Amino acid sequence: MDQRPVRDRAGRGVRALARRLLGRVEHNSPGPRRSNPDAVVDCAVYVNGRREPGHQHYADAYARARHIRDAFVWLGLHDPGPEVLAAVGRTFDLDDLTVEQALADGHRPTVQRHGSITLLVLRTAGYVEHDELTDTSEVIDTGDVMVLLGDRFAITVRHGAAGALRSVRADIERRPALLAAGPWAVAYAVCARMVDSYLEVAGHVERDLERVEEAVFARDRTTDIQHIYQLKREVVEFKRAVLPLQAPMRTLLEPDGPPRTLHRWFVDVDGRLSRAVDRVAAYDDLLTSIVQSRLAQLAVEQNNDMRKIAAWAAIAATQTGIAGIYGMNFDHMPELAWRYGYAGALTLMAVAALALHRLFRRSGWL
Repeated sequence: MDQRPVRDRAGRGVRALARRLLGRVEHNSPGPRRSNPDAVVDCAVYVNGRREPGHQHYADAYARARHIRDAFVWLGLHDPGPEVLAAVGRTFDLDDLTVEQALADGHRPTVQRHGSITLLVLRTAGYVEHDELTDTSEVIDTGDVMVLLGDRFAITVRHGAAGALRSVRADIERRPALLAAGPWAVAYAVCARMVDSYLEVAGHVERDLERVEEAVFARDRTTDIQHIYQLKREVVEFKRAVLPLQAPMRTLLEPDGPPRTLHRWFVDVDGRLSRAVDRVAAYDDLLTSIVQSRLAQLAVEQNNDMRKIAAWAAIAATQTGIAGIYGMNFDHMPELAWRYGYAGALTLMAVAALALHRLFRRSGWL
């Protein structure tokens, strides 16, 4: 019996199966890999507090997080443009107002709830190193960071150079038990880092204040009032970044705020914020006192200058009076015919000037 028809049919079956398997592989193979925009600093999916390996497009990462239990995506943006934020808004179902708020900078610290999405705004602060304080020195660089929290995502949008969040992500990734609390753990980490930066900047400002205070009360008094005003302006800007955060932080401690597992962590942040607020307020009051002291010193210095001018004017007036009397050239005047009248008049002027000079020196006017 000829076996070739059987072998041909078997061969055709194997080739058909191979074609079907190849077609299935080609059908399931991913398309071209999408890359994140330049404004995306980092994007990752976290499952039970642990980061999944790889770098995905934020849309793919969000789609994956929505289909995995106890997963969320953390998208970090830095100075995004309108096109990027509009695309992010469409992906994460953000309303137009939220996108507009995230696009603009200079917001006041606040907590807002837009449906199921919570918007947390914080001010960033960084100390600018400088050799000496001038009337144009930039001491504190401020910006802002916005944290958008949903059920399955946390989006951080940072404006400005201060307040980089790479180290925040690295630190909390080493604490998977805390990160397992979900997107609110990201909010805690950002709040904690911002408050720590406030305390760090406050330490640098305190050293600047000590140098200014020493210069103001030194004997030579080389510090200009413009330098003190510049430092006060910088401290006021720092104060506007720190003090308004108190009310939003109190809101986060309410029962309908973060998960109860994170409550004590936010209480700790609130305590550190109170220390930062106290220090910044004290620095502002101290600078006000220094400015007032310097103004009082300037008033005293001006008063001393006026007394010196008045003393020298009195000495000169005495000479002018004597010379004026003897310069009248009347015919009948005492000492006009005296041989030593000219020398006597000069001697009288010198004696009067020395006597007045000694008197003013003893009284502190010269």
